[in-house]
Amino acid sequence: MRIDIITVLPELLKSPFEASILKRAIDANLVAIHFHNLRDYTSNKYKSIDDTQFGGGAGMVMMVEPIDRCISKLKTERNYDDIIYMTPDGETLNQSIANHISTKENIIILCGHYKGVDQRVRDQFITQEISIGDYVLSGGELGAAVLCDAIIRLIPGVLGNETSALTDSFQDNLLAPPIYTKPREYKGWKVPKVLFSGNFPEIEKWREEQAYKRTKERRPDLLDE
Repeated sequence: MRIDIITVLPELLKSPFEASILKRAIDANLVAIHFHNLRDYTSNKYKSIDDTQFGGGAGMVMMVEPIDRCISKLKTERNYDDIIYMTPDGETLNQSIANHISTKENIIILCGHYKGVDQRVRDQFITQEISIGDYVLSGGELGAAVLCDAIIRLIPGVLGNETSALTDSFQDNLLAPPIYTKPREYKGWKVPKVLFSGNFPEIEKWREEQAYKRTKERRPDLLDE
């Protein structure tokens, strides 16, 4: 997978990709991340990428021209499956969306700033709009990093155990069940006996029951889906 990220703050975005699972995925050539500074695509000497909005009102708007230049250049080099815009009014990111995007070959992620982008960018270029929650950040970079982490970990070969991602919360609209490790007892706090019984059908049954119980208590809305 190749991910091209268009941003005005590439330095803010780089650190998550220099450690942990994301770095290992890059080093293993399972994913390629490329940052594009939008100011490199401006046509004015001040390298400004925003201006006041027509009709008046507070807040600046990202201009269409530098975004057009950047996306158009990238599209001459390869075909893209999706051009994603990170915006608070986009579709809320969930596991199903992450699963779908992780199967793509090439994607562009555009990070919004200020009041957002000129609507013509959304009309002409964007194929999917994604939000990471019902709140507003100062820019789309942190949202882009969250999206990348969510999809990259699903790429085959990224996790040490490829079945691990399949048992994560939300994969089957259930939260993950409780998990335990050694020791069996600590300060009188005991691990449920079924987990070291060796009876794997019973263990799976217990996990399913616990996952359903936890989901019903914490996220009953997921059961409605």
